[in-house]
Formats: sequence, structure tokens, C-alpha cells
Amino acid sequence: MKKQFAVIGLGRFGGSICNALADEGMDVLAIDSNEYRVNEFAQVVAQAVIADGMDEKALRGLGIRNFDNVIVAIGDNIQASIMTTIVLDEIGVKHITVKAQNDYHEKVLRRIGAHEVIHPERDIGVRVAHSIVSKSVLDYLELSEDYSIVELEAGQLLDGKSLLDLDIRETYQCNVLAIKRGEDVHVSPRPEVDISEGDILIIVGADGDIARLESRWIDDN
Repeated sequence: MKKQFAVIGLGRFGGSICNALADEGMDVLAIDSNEYRVNEFAQVVAQAVIADGMDEKALRGLGIRNFDNVIVAIGDNIQASIMTTIVLDEIGVKHITVKAQNDYHEKVLRRIGAHEVIHPERDIGVRVAHSIVSKSVLDYLELSEDYSIVELEAGQLLDGKSLLDLDIRETYQCNVLAIKRGEDVHVSPRPEVDISEGDILIIVGADGDIARLESRWIDDN
């Protein structure tokens, strides 16, 4: 069965989520108090409704409790974001995902029932910073405050060497989750697999260890 999502707040962020979920073939209920925004997404999602996210009666009437994930994508109105989260928690929504404006906002959201909190502006900023500073990091995903997954492009230094030769786990305490070579992806690659220049290594580890690994590979190139 397709998962059902509800998105409350159809600004730039909420709208992009609606488009992405719809492209994946998911059932999406789009909610906003602004009629123009609702009409804009009426042809994109399964259902678009004019409603206030803080109106418990209206949300119950939409069967919001039955959705697999409700995303609160309200923009700059922190009070509305908090009140909507409280209402969803009161209703008993299974999974509540909320956009936070800052760390304090996140702390409040988690205390009042948010299961997942995202910082889109901060996360994009971190990705952009990594892409600007690093010569080899192609993509970056923060798992926690201390751990990340990165995509590193293998340079000439690594060409023809195996994971066993590099001994990444022992030397850097990092793990290679997969190797991308053109259209092929080798998940959990064997230690004896040789790396070719231009391969993309998907690596998980502590931020400090990844930085050491990256620095060594760049310095030696």
C-alpha cells in the first residue's frame, strides 16, 4: 500500500515536499489557510484543502490521524508551528515531522510531541559549505551531531588499490558502505575489490575521522 502523507503549510518548503512526494506516487493531502496556495497544488496532489493547522476539529474531519506522516511545513510563524504540533499530538498522529527555525524551536517541538525535526536552511548551508571547502566531497548527509555519510571521489592516489590495501576501517575508523562506478553500485564491497580513479566511495564515520581521511587523500593527490 502507498503511504499517505499530509503537508500543512504550502510555502516554498511545503510545496517542494508536496511535489517530491507526488512524483514518488504517494498519496498527499495538502493543507493551507491560503486559498491561492491550495488551488496551486490542487492538480499536483491527491487532495488539497483550505484549513487552519491549529483547528483541531477541521483536522479531525480530514481524518488526519490515519495518515502515516504529517509534515508541518509552516514558515516563519513559530507560534502556529508549535500550536499545530500540539494539536496533531493531541489527535494521536502516528508520525509528526516539523520544520524548525532554530535549535530552541526544535527543543520545544520535541517536548510537545514532534517525532522528527528538520532544519532545511541549516542543512542546505552545511552541504553548500562542504561542497565549497572540499575538493573531493560530492555529497554530505549529517546522521547526528558527530556522524555523517559522505560521497568521496577517488583520485589518482587510490587508483588500483583495494579497500584491504587502504585499511580504511583500521586507519580511520570509517566504513565504506558502497562504491559507485558509473551506473553500477556495489553495496558492502568486498575488501579485495580494487578502486579505480573516478569511483565514488560512500563512507560513514565520525566527522573528525572523515576529515582526517579526506585531508590525507587530498594532501597526497
